[in-house]
Amino acid sequence: MKPKKPSPLMLTLIAVAVLLVLFVIFAQVYTEVLWFDQLGVLSVYATEWITKVVLFVIGFLVMAVPVWYCLRIAHRNRPVYAPVTPRQENLDRYREAVEPLRRMMTIALPAVLGLLGGVALSAAWTQALMVLNATPFGTPDPQFGHDMSFYVFVLPVIRVALDFLGMVTLLAFIASVVSHYLFGGIRPGEERGLHLTRTARVQLAITAALLLLVQAGRLFVLRYENLTNTSGIVTGATYTGDNITLPAMLIVSLATVAVAVLFAANAFANVWKLSVVAVIMLVVLGGISIIGLPAGVQQFQVQPSEQSLENEYIQRNIDATRSAYGIDDVEVIPYSPTVEGEPGALRADAETAASVRLLDPNLVSDTFRQLQQQRPFYGFPEQLDVDRYEIDGQMQDTVIALRELNPGSQADSSWLNQAVVYTHGFGVVAAYGNQQGNDGQPAFLEANIPPTGELGEYEPRIYFGERSPRYSIVGAPEDSDPREIDYPADGEDGSAQVYNTFSGEGGPAVGSFFHRLLYAIKFQDEQIVLSDALNPESQILYERNPRERVQRVAPFLEVDGDPYPAVIDGKIKWIVDAYTTSPEYPYSTPQVLQEATQDSNTERSGATQALPPQQVNYIRNSVKVTVDAFDGSVDLYAWDEKDPVLQTWMKIFPDLVQPVENMSADLMSHVRYPEDLFKVQRSLLTQYHVEDSNSFYTGQDFWTQPLDPTVNAERNLVQPPYYLTLRMPTQEAPSFSLTSSFIPRQSNGQTRNNLTGFLAASADAGSEEGAPSEEYGKLRLLQLPRNTTFPGPGQAQNNFNTEPEIQTSLNLLRQGESEVQNGNLLTLPVAGGLLYVQPVYVRSAGETSYPVLQRVLVAFGEEIGFAPTLDEALDQVFGGDSGVQAGDADKAGQDTEDEAGTGAGGEGAGASAPDESVQEALDEAKQAMEDADRALQDGDFAAYGEAQERLRQALERALEVEQGPADAEAPAEGEAPTEAPAEGEG
Repeated sequence: MKPKKPSPLMLTLIAVAVLLVLFVIFAQVYTEVLWFDQLGVLSVYATEWITKVVLFVIGFLVMAVPVWYCLRIAHRNRPVYAPVTPRQENLDRYREAVEPLRRMMTIALPAVLGLLGGVALSAAWTQALMVLNATPFGTPDPQFGHDMSFYVFVLPVIRVALDFLGMVTLLAFIASVVSHYLFGGIRPGEERGLHLTRTARVQLAITAALLLLVQAGRLFVLRYENLTNTSGIVTGATYTGDNITLPAMLIVSLATVAVAVLFAANAFANVWKLSVVAVIMLVVLGGISIIGLPAGVQQFQVQPSEQSLENEYIQRNIDATRSAYGIDDVEVIPYSPTVEGEPGALRADAETAASVRLLDPNLVSDTFRQLQQQRPFYGFPEQLDVDRYEIDGQMQDTVIALRELNPGSQADSSWLNQAVVYTHGFGVVAAYGNQQGNDGQPAFLEANIPPTGELGEYEPRIYFGERSPRYSIVGAPEDSDPREIDYPADGEDGSAQVYNTFSGEGGPAVGSFFHRLLYAIKFQDEQIVLSDALNPESQILYERNPRERVQRVAPFLEVDGDPYPAVIDGKIKWIVDAYTTSPEYPYSTPQVLQEATQDSNTERSGATQALPPQQVNYIRNSVKVTVDAFDGSVDLYAWDEKDPVLQTWMKIFPDLVQPVENMSADLMSHVRYPEDLFKVQRSLLTQYHVEDSNSFYTGQDFWTQPLDPTVNAERNLVQPPYYLTLRMPTQEAPSFSLTSSFIPRQSNGQTRNNLTGFLAASADAGSEEGAPSEEYGKLRLLQLPRNTTFPGPGQAQNNFNTEPEIQTSLNLLRQGESEVQNGNLLTLPVAGGLLYVQPVYVRSAGETSYPVLQRVLVAFGEEIGFAPTLDEALDQVFGGDSGVQAGDADKAGQDTEDEAGTGAGGEGAGASAPDESVQEALDEAKQAMEDADRALQDGDFAAYGEAQERLRQALERALEVEQGPADAEAPAEGEAPTEAPAEGEG
């Protein structure tokens, strides 16, 4: 009976299904081509996929052909014989059952293995491109004398090739054994042993010899991989590895070659027994020489004299690690901080004191949102960014954010609103980092819609950002009505809108039906095809997150977790730091990037991300990238042109990365030292600030990073680094810097919260076009004496929290369900000591509440200041006169002047305050908070400001009644106050 043929209908359905699948695949690939082509980087996509295809073909052929050949030879040269034993009869019946499937298996099995091999080999496309374009480092390794480029570029490809060939030869050997057994080339003897045909003997001998040769090559290469081995006292070949393991590996690899020759001899003579004995001896030799002997030498020779024998190798590790992570030129400054705050001590640090950042970017997001969101369809990130701008001829630290579109606000709206109407954010909001506005609100230097302030004119529309929708469809002919909501206008009912049409080149065109169909398939959204909102000028914007956009344009780079916006040359641009990395640098200690870059910022907000869990032992901030917030254009600049890894990738993609000379002066002035690189470096400097191998071995001077004292201690989150303007002891003038602290690490794993080190990286690249300043990237490390008892961040926070008068004042601020929130605890080297500054925010109850700056905590040595302004708090810890005016001094003077007329803090208030009860003042404060919340809900900002002023006055009266009248007499010069002489002072 003939098998029934499939019906024409079934064949048609199958053909249609196959065509649909192919068209879906085509849609995904072609839309990628359109996206890269629109950005002008199609060569990146093409180079990547051409390389992958070539490697896939190579992998397919190298894997499939040997297996197919082994199967084919075994079948073509199968012997013909009559079974004479029951075992042979059973095997013969099995062969008959398998025979109908033989032809299919001979083709299908190699094809499947080839596909797997091609996919596996294509994953090594980056290694293949790098080895073809390798750039020398110019530095030899201390063990073998090879240039570092051999380990970074060549060795990974050799490893991939040997691993792949090892799998191929193993599968070919297995295929040879199985096929010859099935087809009779290998058959059991009548009494014992096996009988092999000549073809089987030759084939098995050659494949076994090749398998052993590959293993010999892998063992030989493993000697070089030993230089990144982490199993010893330090990374790299240690004493035992250098003197025992490496020579043993060389001997065993040569012995393996000899055994391979012996196996190949079986093609001409029957020496199988001798070959098997040789393999057993080889395994024993390897076990003794590579495993047993090194363990014995380590136990009985090295450990009793470890410090002296490992000294050379520890020093290799120190030198290599410091070089690979760019910490080999850290300027170490011995520093014995004074704890006495003398009057006028800050005069030499006047610029630093005036620049202290009081605005905490982690806390004021809600404040920005309530005061500057304007409409629910806008939003701000949970964590704002710190940058600096030139205002009135002086560089000013600022806290900055973009008023981006809030996709969540349109989650329940129509497709037209989500994709066509609400497409972009609008404008920059920036505040002075060192000043307070009215009632503790930020003092904005750029705000409102349309934007007004100090940043000049710029394109305010934000189509590409961290909160952008998945995709938006924009653009229309000039004579058509605009559909995109641009910004809210001043209307009588507060609901007027201004509309706009996107006029740039931000995404692939979707004017044609074909392109609309492709993107409908890509995004699985039929509305792209059906909607009449699309027109011949329409573009589709997607892949809009700056970080992800850069990652796609330059897949060979690791991208910093915190892109930040800046107004540059009349445009809003995201500045993104990118890194070249390698896990192959000899003797360098590896770091898991995710672990090194995690801190309290990455854990408590979605704006800053840790790097991926990739292990590296070499890193450079080699590329600076900008992403235009309006049209999404991406520009890459070669920041570290001496980096051999970057030079290699610039050979691969010659037109992708621009020289740093193309940077404008305005862009250069906003470049800052990258936060993630700094985190990796500070993590290593907990140990590698020790440069002497003997001291490193003892580990007595190792440090650790302090936990963030402003978050829950149970979470064990590391304190993040902070951007500040400060002057380190060896600097002539203050500079924008990235800073972090260290505390000691005890040998038992415990810590003392005394400060032992303070690290600052000069983060200011200057404002000269085409070249960063010489100071940029300079790392300076203040190293305190080992026996110091100077309080670390945790102790400083504890001192603040346990000061009775401060807690009394804070408890008053907590009345009426208000919440007190501690801002970032900043550390500054000033006046020959170290100054801690922490803003204190108060947040009222209610959904529309937001934190406002109410007090500033300051500590210098044992002296603590607590006042409404930093200027007053500094005076408290420096004998009544710090010698400088802080950035919020003008605000303090204005508040005092205003209070004198209202009876809230002037002389008239001093006489009447003792007669008022605390409860009366608190009742007034509660009523003011309720009025403020009601006014904010109604959108009445004038009434809201008046209520906030009444709240502040009521709280200050309550504090004055609680603490008693102020002592008008200041202490003599050099004399510390014995009581709190000013209101709110600790």
